[in-house]
Amino acid sequence: MEFILRREEPKDIEQVHAILCSTFPTEAESRLVDALRTSGKAVLSLVAVSGDQVLGHILFSPVTTTPPNTAKGVGLAPVAVRTDVQAKGIGSRLIKEGLRQCKFHGFDYCVVLGEPKYYQRFEFQKASNYGIQNEYGVEDEFMWIRFSERNVSGVVHYAPEFAVFSV
Repeated sequence: MEFILRREEPKDIEQVHAILCSTFPTEAESRLVDALRTSGKAVLSLVAVSGDQVLGHILFSPVTTTPPNTAKGVGLAPVAVRTDVQAKGIGSRLIKEGLRQCKFHGFDYCVVLGEPKYYQRFEFQKASNYGIQNEYGVEDEFMWIRFSERNVSGVVHYAPEFAVFSV
């Protein structure tokens, strides 16, 4: 299947909304993405497209730590691929390209809350092994990937929009 990856454009929003609603059990992820866009916290939003059809989407938003540190981090959430084209490498390419761009744009690390076996393929590692915790108290599913040698420690907090929609 041929497709390209590019930054999300306003014309993609309706299709992205449909993908999120069809791949997750509730509309929480779709509403979260809308809120992150509106608040300017969608630091990187990519789509996979074939012609004028959006096949998949990924979003990265800023994260902070307590206590604060100088490392600049992002959280990967959500990533979704249209159900009729899943298992064709679209999600993997979105993740790889998203991580590449986050590193290129000077982020020091990225965190994700997800299935360990899936995200370890992209070099994510269990964050607690490095002294990094999360506000949700999740252990194995909270992972990170490091882009620089800048020190990161403490509790990672996602943007406040995440708490509003309880994803």
